[in-house]
Amino acid sequence: MPDTATLRPLRFEPSFEQIPDDEAQTIRELSETMRSIMETTYQDYNHAVRGVHAKSHGLLEGRIEILNALPPALAQGAFAKPGTLPVVLRFSTNPGDLLDDNVSTPRGLAIKIIGVEGDRLPGSEGQVTQDFVMQNAPAFTAPTPKAFLGNLKMLAKTTDKAPNLKKALSAVLRGTEAVVEAVGGESGKLKSLGGHPKTNLLGETYYSVVPFLYGEYYAKLSIVPVSSALLALKDKAVDLSDKPDGLRESVNQHFAEHGGEWEVRIQLATDLEKMPIEDASKRWPEDESPYLTVARITVEPQTAWTDARAAVVDDTLAFSP
Repeated sequence: MPDTATLRPLRFEPSFEQIPDDEAQTIRELSETMRSIMETTYQDYNHAVRGVHAKSHGLLEGRIEILNALPPALAQGAFAKPGTLPVVLRFSTNPGDLLDDNVSTPRGLAIKIIGVEGDRLPGSEGQVTQDFVMQNAPAFTAPTPKAFLGNLKMLAKTTDKAPNLKKALSAVLRGTEAVVEAVGGESGKLKSLGGHPKTNLLGETYYSVVPFLYGEYYAKLSIVPVSSALLALKDKAVDLSDKPDGLRESVNQHFAEHGGEWEVRIQLATDLEKMPIEDASKRWPEDESPYLTVARITVEPQTAWTDARAAVVDDTLAFSP
């Protein structure tokens, strides 16, 4: 496996991107579809929630330590300068409506690093935060924005519809996914529709899924649990019987007694064909470019979710990459 001494990251070139003629239309329709989800749920809740990842399960405050003496290719962006900064973490699940946790869908993690110095993208001048938005899968279910738009439109039609039917369907999909995994497979599609195992979201590794510009290079990011108490939760089942907010309860229970530590890791692209920009469904081979640690996140024991904290994090903070 390559290490930092032998790794040869690929410098980004604009020609690596292939922009479809209808991309602007796709983006417009994605925005409209998400807005339609939000308008539907606002009518139900009389309160605005996110168009995706509406339900939070853990809202944590911690600190991120950016490592000293990183190799130049890794010392980029928010990780260019060593030091310790505040960070906010938001654990969630995919849907745009607030469902019973027995509708088991992929897990999400968004982080906001506060106090980041450096050059800003146009439109963000004067800001001092950097966000990363992740899911517990190394690749996305859809290869392109247009393919994702088709999936999103399908999900939008089910927003706030038949919650009990969704619970029943989720149980069927979990059973199907278990069969697939028993023979060594995995289906991101089944998981996204409600077939995700009822596991503790704190034991998961989270990924940016799509690549992003990383200084002169392009890369993906992951956040990996490393403290023993978090590692013990990997693939651990959560009892959701008669617990519509059971995931939230499990997160609160953990952080009432324990803290948590994660490593932030970067996977630099080394081959355009094997590590494409335009196909988000392709997993980049880690034997050719491993995820390398650039920072550590530490969270002390705390109350992980309260109505008061949700009023701040859920209602006033945006997490935008």
